[in-house]
This record gives sequence, C-alpha cells and structure tokens, in this order.
Amino acid sequence: MQHRILSKDSLAAFLEGLRKEHVVYAPKRDKKVPNKMVWKILEPGESPLFEFANTDMSPKDFVFPQSECLMRFRTGEDGTSVLKPIEPEPRKTLLFNVRPCDGKGLSFMDMIFCQDEQTNDVYWRDKRERTLMVGLACNNPCPSCFCHEANCGPHSETGLDVLMTDLGTRLLLKPLTDRGATLVDGLPEAAPGDVDRAEELKGTVEASMKPVIRTEHLEARSLMDAYNLPYWDRVCEACINCGTCTFVCPTCHCFDIQDETTPDGEEGRRVRNWDFCMSPLFTLHTSGHNPRGKKMARVRQRFMHKYKYIPMKRNGEVGCVGCGRCVRLCPVNIDIRDVINAMNAPAEAKPEGQEV
Repeated sequence: MQHRILSKDSLAAFLEGLRKEHVVYAPKRDKKVPNKMVWKILEPGESPLFEFANTDMSPKDFVFPQSECLMRFRTGEDGTSVLKPIEPEPRKTLLFNVRPCDGKGLSFMDMIFCQDEQTNDVYWRDKRERTLMVGLACNNPCPSCFCHEANCGPHSETGLDVLMTDLGTRLLLKPLTDRGATLVDGLPEAAPGDVDRAEELKGTVEASMKPVIRTEHLEARSLMDAYNLPYWDRVCEACINCGTCTFVCPTCHCFDIQDETTPDGEEGRRVRNWDFCMSPLFTLHTSGHNPRGKKMARVRQRFMHKYKYIPMKRNGEVGCVGCGRCVRLCPVNIDIRDVINAMNAPAEAKPEGQEV
C-alpha cells in the first residue's frame, strides 16, 4: 500500500473528515492531573498531542469495557424468563495517536477472544470491527518501556490500521489494512525521501533501546522448575495485591460474569466485569477452597501466565507488550523487568539486585 503524507497544517481538515463517520478519540492531558494522559473525545478545533508519555490506561476499554452489559432479562406473565439482547452501537470509533504497544495489545487480545469457531466472543468482535486504530510511532519511548523485547517495538505495525511517523511539520502515514487505506485515500503520496526519513527515525530509536531483560534460560526452563523458584517467596513480600498492574495492562483479559436483578426479581441484566488474578476472590470456589489462597501463589500466577503459560500455548508469544505501565504505576515499585530476569537466571546464579 502506498505511503501518504499529511501536513500538520492540514490535520484539522483531515480529522473533520473522519468525524463524519467516526467518533474520534485521542490521548489528552487530564485537567485535574496534568501529568496524566487519558483517552478523551477529540473535539472539533482541538489539536492532538504528538509529544506525550503513554496513557495510564490502554485503549482496550473501547473493545473490552471495564463493565459491560451482555443481555437483559425479565419475567414474563407466564413466569418464564424473556431475554433481551443488547443492540450493538452503530457508530464507528477511531482511536488517533495509538502507541504501537497498544496496537499490539489488541492484536494479542484477538487471539484470546476470537480463537476459533468455538471461542468467538461476539461482544469483543463487534466492537473490534467498529474500532479503527491510527497509530503514532514512538520516536522517544518512555524510560519504563521495553516493547522492543516483547515481540513489539516503537514502530511496530501489528494491530493498527495506519501507522503515522512524526517528521516534524508533516506526518508520514502508512496504511496497513484495507480500512486504513480507505481512511487516507485522497492524501498526497509520500516522496521517497519521506519514507527514508521515517526509516532513519525507526533505526535511531531502536538502536537507543538497550537490552533490559533476558529470557533464554526461562524459555528452556521446565514449567515446574519455573513454578518452584524460591524467588517467588521474595517478590511477593512487597506486593500488596492492589491489582494496579493488571488494571492498566493492555493484555490482561480476565473477567467475571454476574447477574443483577431488581429487588422484586422481575427484571435484571447479565454483566461482564474486569477481574484479576491478584484478587483472593478470583479463584475462590463455592466450597470455600481457594487453590491460590496465599499471596505468593497469586503473584506467581501473574508472571508465570505472562511469560510461561501463554508462550507455551501461543508459539512463544508472550502475554506482555513491554509498555511499562505496570512498572511506572506500581505503588510499591515492583518492576516486571527485574522479575523476568530473576525467572531467567540460572539456578546457581543470582540476578543483579535480586535474591533467587
């Protein structure tokens, strides 16, 4: 597909054209907390930001809401239940200036919610098909980012419909899907020099991102060896099981389903809510037994799931995109990069700054 070029002076007109069929969202500074980036509707006349740290929350909420009504029901006159399905929202959503790690995150979630004919979540699929993603390549990654070591990268194209590269006064747009090509249709074709400049920026930023994790021993280590590492007793000491890491993670996908009814029981709804493996209630059985009743077991589950269980089932694909949100926002400063290196360390060695 042909690269396109867009002058920032023409950006307002371009966005106005997109609003005819889409509700346009973009990262904006929170009015109450200026250093916090949030996803908000980009109103007419507003200019999107191009220099910003990653949003605190990933855009997965647009496709996998924190709380989602799946159906409504009521009791009929004959006492039987009458189901009322939820009508899908007809308007399309366009996410502008999505970071590549978040595009990769939604692509990973596609594998979870739409695996095959038997595992094909219609609620996810409907919103995913109505959500277009215009990505913005990272020319200045966050210090906590390690996307380049999580099968991603600052200029990754996975999961996006268009990837933009900021060239200063202009944007280079690379359509990646048929939907993306339709979005940029009509814009001027990019000159070879513009494409070369984008490749130069990509090479520069990738070269600036130094190795921070190692996984070669972890990949070869048996499941039970990783499961029984003495390190788990150490890392869980600081964790307070608040769930912040899972809440902000673009690839965490656990949920709980509850039925809520009116006091008379005549009407109700079925709701899907985010849940997380760090919660003691997540694995609590009706019998009262909890296979992960101890905090250590819950902490271990989070990291084993990301870097051992998922890769075993997904041909080496890790359940992490290296966005660094959990590093930046953990209230007790647990760093997933340190945990990965501890999981990777040979049994006879101690990773720097950690006890095995």
